[in-house]
Amino acid sequence: MKTTRITALAAIGLVAGLSLTACGNGSGKDTSSKGAAASSTPADSSSSSPSSSADDGSGSGGSASGRSASPSGGSGKAGAGSTGGGTTTSGKVTFCKTADLAIDAVNASPDKASGRIDVTMVNRGSTTCSATGFPGVDIKDADHTSSPIGRGPAQPRVTTLKPGDAAVFDIAYAIDPSGKSLTSPTDLLVTPPNETHTVDLKWPTGAGAIKGAYTDVQVYPTHTTK
Repeated sequence: MKTTRITALAAIGLVAGLSLTACGNGSGKDTSSKGAAASSTPADSSSSSPSSSADDGSGSGGSASGRSASPSGGSGKAGAGSTGGGTTTSGKVTFCKTADLAIDAVNASPDKASGRIDVTMVNRGSTTCSATGFPGVDIKDADHTSSPIGRGPAQPRVTTLKPGDAAVFDIAYAIDPSGKSLTSPTDLLVTPPNETHTVDLKWPTGAGAIKGAYTDVQVYPTHTTK
């Protein structure tokens, strides 16, 4: 009996020891994992925080200082670049002023059916100018009314005039050979492209009568004579 009790007690003690050992090992894993998680969080935040703030600070600060330094420090480069751009700006061709243009209109009809008037503009100014685009044209009638002329189906061409150079634009219409034209044009009111000042030109001698109405007449964009 004694031996049996001792054996039983020893067995119970062994089981208790094993259970305590198991609990100790489990808590050790939990503690170490918690400890690792806790220690990794500050480590990550401390390592990422400075780097991100450094990136933000140097990135924004760097770009800001880059931007602020660019105009002053880079003004040499900008100046060199703007020298080319400045040349372009200073050498930029402005539109011809009406006051600098000698304007004349002549009959240029190629046949008895097609009416055409050529209006020539000569640059009498001292600088190069641009006459690119559609001019404004009104036809004044004998009844003292004036009618604006529509644009023909054409694209403007670059028309740059050096002093003494000439540009031409055409006014086209169909000629009425019947002698019963409903129009009696007396003058052309011409406004150069991108200008507001108008010149009054006499309807060219020899130009054929207009067939239809003034709405059937069209003006075409300028082009150089070269």
